[in-house]
Formats: sequence, C-alpha cells, structure tokens
Amino acid sequence: MTLDTDTVRVRLLALKSELIALSEGARDDRKPVELDQQSVGRLSRQDSLQMQAMMMAADARRTKEVRRIDAALKRLDEGEFGWCAECGEAIAPARLEADPAAPRCAGCA
Repeated sequence: MTLDTDTVRVRLLALKSELIALSEGARDDRKPVELDQQSVGRLSRQDSLQMQAMMMAADARRTKEVRRIDAALKRLDEGEFGWCAECGEAIAPARLEADPAAPRCAGCA
C-alpha cells in the first residue's frame, strides 16, 4: 500500500488549519487573569488561573503539532516523505495513515 502524496498534503494542510483555528478560538482563554478580588472571589480566581494554565498547555501542544506538520510538508517537498529521519528506512504506510506527520518508523519511535 502506497500513499498518494497529494492526498497526504491535503490532509496535513487540513489538520494544520484546524489546529490554527482552535488556537485562534481559544485566544481569550489564555489572557492574563485579573487580580481584582472584589469582582472575582479567591476560589473563582484560582479556577480561572487553572483554566488559563490548561489553555496555555493545550496551545503549546497545538503549536508543537503544527511544527510537526510543517516538517512533514517540508519532507514532502524535498521528496523525503515516508522515510525514517532516524534510520532512513521506509515508514510503514499504516503508520503514515494513522499519523501523516510521523518522522520516524515504529522501531525508531
């Protein structure tokens, strides 16, 4: 089974667009929490801080995934897509089907 690089490219670009849209949609959740104890109680403020931290961590994961997708797109452009960045062997098509941004074969991962 071989993967069609055009289909892979479309899929990677769609994933990237989705991640960027999610990040843009959560922008307000990552804003600094106000220190006004009068309008927000201490526990509510702690909840807000925790929510902010979770949103920032989720955004960091999305950013990392966008970088992986960009690297996979670069490998496609350079004709190196589907080859393990570690050992140089072919990455199993089933692995690329599950994760088209995978840079390594199952053995090296």
